[in-house]
Amino acid sequence: MVAADVAATKGSIMGNNSKLSISGALAAATCTLLGSGLPEPVQAQEEPGWDFNTALLYYGEDGDRVQDLSLNILSRRAFIDDKFLSLGLTVDALTGASPNGALPQSSAQTFTRPSGEKTYTTPAGELPLDDSFRDTRVALTASWQQPLGRLYQLSFGASASAEYDYTHAGLNAKLARDFNQRNTTVSAGIAVAHDSLDPVGGTPIGLAPMLGEEDTSNRMGDQTKDVLDIVFGVTQVMSRNLLMQFNYSYSDASGYLNDPYKILSIVDGVTGDAIPTNDFGDDGPSQLNVFEKRPDTRVKHSLFTQAKYYMNGKVLDVSYRYMTDDWEIDSHTVDLRYRWPIGDRSYLEPHFRFYTQTEAEFYRASLIDGQPLPEYASADYRLGNFDAITAGLKYGWKTGSGNDMSVRLELYQQSGSIPSEQLIGNQLDRDNYPDLNAVILQFSYRFGL
Repeated sequence: MVAADVAATKGSIMGNNSKLSISGALAAATCTLLGSGLPEPVQAQEEPGWDFNTALLYYGEDGDRVQDLSLNILSRRAFIDDKFLSLGLTVDALTGASPNGALPQSSAQTFTRPSGEKTYTTPAGELPLDDSFRDTRVALTASWQQPLGRLYQLSFGASASAEYDYTHAGLNAKLARDFNQRNTTVSAGIAVAHDSLDPVGGTPIGLAPMLGEEDTSNRMGDQTKDVLDIVFGVTQVMSRNLLMQFNYSYSDASGYLNDPYKILSIVDGVTGDAIPTNDFGDDGPSQLNVFEKRPDTRVKHSLFTQAKYYMNGKVLDVSYRYMTDDWEIDSHTVDLRYRWPIGDRSYLEPHFRFYTQTEAEFYRASLIDGQPLPEYASADYRLGNFDAITAGLKYGWKTGSGNDMSVRLELYQQSGSIPSEQLIGNQLDRDNYPDLNAVILQFSYRFGL
């Protein structure tokens, strides 16, 4: 789909255990930090109501690549005794072209489409893109939050989503406890998910060759994967102006972890050019390619810290995240926001985010013809070495009826590289990892009933 860190950039889009964060405790502490206080208990109990937070987001990559139009609706219902029900709906419509993993070549390349029913051709010198990418995703979330006694807070929820070729179902729970006159909150959360994959044309067998039209001998049936996420967190009020949060996250995924639409080029060991084949004529690939294969388990460890500092109406929000996994990917994310009030009814919020990661241990630009196939291999650029920067500005204001509106515009730029020892012959003269640029535009509206 899109680049790995875009998910974080969107707040939805490839993700990071944020749903397990101690959001309830942080929200309450943030209210104290900003001096806004909490609603009067009696008033909150007498007039419970719904709060709606809606957003329409556009994400578009250059070069006719992935385009995403996303509608998000989050509603929260307050009940007496500090109990809350939250319901969420997300609808994503995705179109465009996505890199299939093959390398650019000095001659045109023909590939079999994922459906296995047709072919498509990439001109000489261009990065191969599969332009049949179309999908609509509908996701639902629900959660319930309530106090347990005077110092404990319990929340639990469920999530489900469906795409053309992918379904998800998950459960989550979180328990938080206040200490130190409610200046310290310690929490633990857990989430489990079961996902089912039914790729277009069937699930490719890892490292099996791409075949011609209507040949399904390299395919197998539907596949599944399971994910377990655990997070431990501490939120600390450092002073009346400074709030800090610290999280450790553990994630264990098992099952089918391949991208069924990604392939690798089989190349000559001297020239680096893809090996041509005449086995399929006009009804299949013109060069030799194999489908990627990843390990069937992945364990990730993440450390996250965030600080919010209040300065006479202005708020500085800084966070850092480090992630490492047993695929040998290490990543660093720095996120900076600065909210600047303009009068009493509006604000500006500049945003800057930097992301960098190392490549997976099985990342390969291509595979050499005649050599034994490795146990695992992928040319997916999202598993490669790259840096990404997101920069933009948000403008928010109060409407005449007292509701909140905002508009956000950001630019995303990603640049990566392939290890020099993996490039062979003519590959050194080609742009095998072109830069990716995208624009993000979001409109938000928050209101209560």
